[in-house]
Amino acid sequence: MDLRGHVWPIEKYRLTFTALHERQLMTSADVLEPIEASWEQLGFAHTSEYLQKIRNTRLSVEDIAQLELPFSRDLVEGFRLMTGGTLVASRHAFSSAAEGQRVVVHLGGGFHHAFANHGEGFCLFNDVAVAIRVLQQETVLERVAVVDLDVHHGNGTAMIFERDPTVFTFSMHQQHNYPLFKPKSSLDIGLFDGADDDEYLKQLRGALPKVFATRPQVVFYLAGADPFREDRLGGLHLTLEGLRQRDRLVFEAGNEAKVPVVVVLAGGYAHRIADTVAIHVATVEEAKRTLGQ
Repeated sequence: MDLRGHVWPIEKYRLTFTALHERQLMTSADVLEPIEASWEQLGFAHTSEYLQKIRNTRLSVEDIAQLELPFSRDLVEGFRLMTGGTLVASRHAFSSAAEGQRVVVHLGGGFHHAFANHGEGFCLFNDVAVAIRVLQQETVLERVAVVDLDVHHGNGTAMIFERDPTVFTFSMHQQHNYPLFKPKSSLDIGLFDGADDDEYLKQLRGALPKVFATRPQVVFYLAGADPFREDRLGGLHLTLEGLRQRDRLVFEAGNEAKVPVVVVLAGGYAHRIADTVAIHVATVEEAKRTLGQ
């Protein structure tokens, strides 16, 4: 998909992949190839009416304005592939947890603004919701947690699971930022503008025990790069080191609870794309450190 000139820098995925290889943090043996999510799988989290509009390329002007992306067949296929990547990662994390491999990173995903019946804010499909729903169909999955640390509230995810007591949704975000409509997650922490490393990490340390007290069998972690102080769409003030410590807290909590963690990259719009890539690379470094690799 071609989004040249858009604020969402999709080249960050290629650059992150390349950087991981160059720094020998990943080999070919570590890579799982994604498979496009099927329309049936997408239907576990999205309404048939919404999917039909997409398949027939009949999104209205209002739909496209809300999505904030140029709509095309390539865009649809790109989102199907990234949704499939989250599904592949979640299956692998769930099946290999008993062998001690408790963190699987998808170099994509985290499209938490997609609702069951419409897309929003650069999010056509809600990949995490689709993956959870598919796992619920395929496995004995009774308890799931979502740890959403993107700078923006995970409104679509919160709404999709609002009536599902088996899915605990936690969102920590900048309160006075997109989206305006913030449906209640199981646990929400709305941070003040300019919140720094100390405030952020203090709040996270207090919240994670509440998440893991629900005894999830798998955790989906949206490791957004956009709480960074130089992000164009964020208003928090985290440093690169603060974001690394954030990741470490999540992975250590998962490791201590012996719970598999599926990581998706979510947002990242720094003025310098190199900073966004560095944040995503650091997330992988912290995942490997937790695994003792």
